Amino acid sequence: PITPGELLCLGSSLAFSGLFYYLYRRKARVVARIQEAPKLQVDDNLPALVSAAEGRCLPYVALEGIVLPAQAALTSHYHEGLQGVIQKLLLREHRLIWNSLARSW
Repeated sequence: PITPGELLCLGSSLAFSGLFYYLYRRKARVVARIQEAPKLQVDDNLPALVSAAEGRCLPYVALEGIVLPAQAALTSHYHEGLQGVIQKLLLREHRLIWNSLARSW
């Protein structure tokens, strides 16, 4: 004899397993698309490729080439000799609205 509590636990376990498997498969598809991304060189032909693409955007593209920092390169604290640069920093502030019902911003 199975009790209602055991059925509830079994059902919730199956529901969570299904949800996590769905999320795993969705992320696995994204990872596969990133791994299959075409590799392009940073050269004079890149602006022409971008402007010819649909929506002037190249989704999931790996760029290879040498970049120069605008000021100073970022150095890693954990790996000696590893340096990097930041291409673009975007800061987006969301407008705060007072919610009088919840009495919070």
